[in-house]
Amino acid sequence: KQEQFEVLKVFLSGEKRPVPHAEVARRLGLTELAVKVAVHRLRKRFRDALREEIAQTVSDSAEIDAELRALQSALEG
Repeated sequence: KQEQFEVLKVFLSGEKRPVPHAEVARRLGLTELAVKVAVHRLRKRFRDALREEIAQTVSDSAEIDAELRALQSALEG
């Protein structure tokens, strides 16, 4: 799983398609569909973990989305 994460983490960068799925599939010995599913699941887990972290920093849960937007804006520069 750690090796798989090391290869798939490039898909968390926000780029549309940093590496072709087919190339990653060959590298991991998976099908292209399996890579797409793994990327989808990784992004969902990351999104959920990020929301959870932000929830711990705000006083009202209604502020979470605003904080996420501010973070995204800051990252986009």
